[in-house]
Amino acid sequence: MSTQIRKKIRYTDESLGDVRIVDDFLPSPDELVFKEDNVKVTITLSKASIDFFKKEAKKHHTQYQKMIRRLLDVYAEHHT
Repeated sequence: MSTQIRKKIRYTDESLGDVRIVDDFLPSPDELVFKEDNVKVTITLSKASIDFFKKEAKKHHTQYQKMIRRLLDVYAEHHT
């Protein structure tokens, strides 16, 4: 059986520099469960973008298309 050695976190009183507070516009978890009408489209995206979303989707056990769709929904809602 292996044991992990955890380093103690040391907090400091150092300055954070210039900080700007932005409004939180990301959806809460309960806003992510509703079902909306979807429209199927064809879009060409960069390989780098698709690779990124596939990697993140695998980490979070979801589908990359859902992540892209939700990102676009949040962006559109924020700018509407």
